[in-house]
Amino acid sequence: MHTETVTFVKENANKLNVDEPLLVTQNGKAKYVVQSYEDYQYQQESIALLKLVNLAETSANKEKLSIDDAFDID
Repeated sequence: MHTETVTFVKENANKLNVDEPLLVTQNGKAKYVVQSYEDYQYQQESIALLKLVNLAETSANKEKLSIDDAFDID
């Protein structure tokens, strides 16, 4: 991950390369991460999928379901 300062980002915002996430520092400390919209969307979809898997596992552990019930197979 490439690192730049807030000042650099302000001065070069219109030509930033976000092919990979960009760590932005302020006063020498990590402050922000800039990434492409596509990467952000992929990340959000991955998190949503993991939440669904976690919810399904929790639900399945509370009440034992058969494969047919879990996938609503008649």
